Amino acid sequence: MLKIKLSRIGKKKHPIYRLIVLEVGRDPYGKSLEILGTWDPHTKDLQVKADRVKHWIEHGAQMTDTINNLFVEKKIVEGKKVNVSALGKKAKDAAKKATEAKKAAELAEQTPKEEVKPEVSADAEVVSDKVETPEVAEAEVQTEAKE
Repeated sequence: MLKIKLSRIGKKKHPIYRLIVLEVGRDPYGKSLEILGTWDPHTKDLQVKADRVKHWIEHGAQMTDTINNLFVEKKIVEGKKVNVSALGKKAKDAAKKATEAKKAAELAEQTPKEEVKPEVSADAEVVSDKVETPEVAEAEVQTEAKE
């Protein structure tokens, strides 16, 4: 499969990129099938052979997300921009925790809520809705006797 990519050239701390067509998995700094143009990110200058870009796209070449966004911005190709920014490790972990918490909340809403009944020991008496243990019953009898 062919891909239209960026290949970095230029000076240290001042990159300029070539737009190239090459096979997926090949080294972008090695031999390419064709150089389609250049892009200077500092001046936002894009020099590209639009007819050759369209030719390669017609023949099945795919574009990287950054290339797609550049071409859509300069109206060389029609379509929507793609979100390119990558999340850092901390942001990925936070997003993962947020989705897990959301799923847990949805699961809690879906499961029917059961009444929690207090555990009753074998020697306890059930009087209406109250549960009385022998110790509680004795304490109540003593308070009634004092009155």
